[in-house]
Amino acid sequence: MGALDRSLAALLPLVPKPIVGRVARRYLGGESLESAVAAVQGLNRDGLSATLNLLGEHAERPEETRPATQGSLDILRAISERKLDANLSVKPTQIGLLLDRALFLENIRALVLDARSRGIFVRLDMESSSCTDATLDAYRELRREHENVGIVLQARLRRTLADVRALAALKPRVRLCKGIYVEPHEVAYTDGELINRNYAVLLEELLASGSHVGIATHDERLIYEAYRVLDRLRVPRDGYEFQMLLGVRPDLWRMVRRDGHRLRIYVPFGPEWYAYSVRRLRENPAIAGHVFRALFRRDAAPNGVPAVAAGGA
Repeated sequence: MGALDRSLAALLPLVPKPIVGRVARRYLGGESLESAVAAVQGLNRDGLSATLNLLGEHAERPEETRPATQGSLDILRAISERKLDANLSVKPTQIGLLLDRALFLENIRALVLDARSRGIFVRLDMESSSCTDATLDAYRELRREHENVGIVLQARLRRTLADVRALAALKPRVRLCKGIYVEPHEVAYTDGELINRNYAVLLEELLASGSHVGIATHDERLIYEAYRVLDRLRVPRDGYEFQMLLGVRPDLWRMVRRDGHRLRIYVPFGPEWYAYSVRRLRENPAIAGHVFRALFRRDAAPNGVPAVAAGGA
C-alpha cells in the first residue's frame, strides 16, 4: 500500500457522490429491496448463500428506528416469499441500541420473532467498541429466548478472547471478522500481524467449543489458517461457513467454493449507501486511485445511484 494510495483514500469524503457511486456499485445490492433481491437471486444461482443488510446506523431519535425496523421486516418477508437462501443482519444502533434499551429490545424481538416464524436466522452486527457491552448483553438476553439469533465478534479488539470464553456456554453462532472501526490502542490491536494471530486463536477457540462460525475474511493467509484448523479439529461441513462481502475478491469466492466449503456473501443495500461506500473504499486504499481517475471520465453515473450486477461480482 503506497503513500499516494493512502493520501487519496483520506480525500474520498471530498469526492463528488456520483463518482463514489460509480466505483462503489460493485460492493452494493443497489438502493432498493428489489435490486438487492435480484443480487441475492444471482448469488443463489451460483451456489452462494447471502446475508441482507439495510444500510444505516446510529439512529438519533426514537422515531428513526421505526422505518429501519420495518425495512428489516420487509427483508424477512422478501426472503420468505422469494424463497431466497439468505438471512438478515441488523446494525443495533440503527434500531435504538444507544437510545433506549427497551425500545431496542422491542424492535429486535419483533425481527427475531418474525424471522423465527419464517425459519430465518438473524445476526446482530457488531459496531464500534463503545457498543460492544450493550450489544453482547442484548444478545445474551435474546439467546435465552430464541435459537435463531447470532452475533459478530472482532479480532481487532483486545477483549474478544475473554468475550468468546464468556459466551462459550451458549455455543453462539458467531461471525468472526477482523473489524473495521478505528479504535484506541489500549482497546484494539493496530498491527496487522497481531490481528491475524488473534483471529486464528479466536477461530480455534470458537470451533473447539462447538460454536458455528462464519469465517469472515478476504485475507488468503487467514483462509489458509482456517483450512488448517478445520482439518485438525475435524469440524463437520455444517459447523462453519466462509463469509465475504459483495464485490470483494471474487477470485477467493471461487477458490473457497472449489475447495468444497459453504460461502455466504454479505449484501448491503439502501439509500444510506454513501457512508458505507466511503468506509469500504477507505479500507482498500489501492482502489482510491480508481475513484480519482473516474473524476476525469465522461461516463460517470449522473445521479450517483449505484447499480448492481445480478451475479454479485
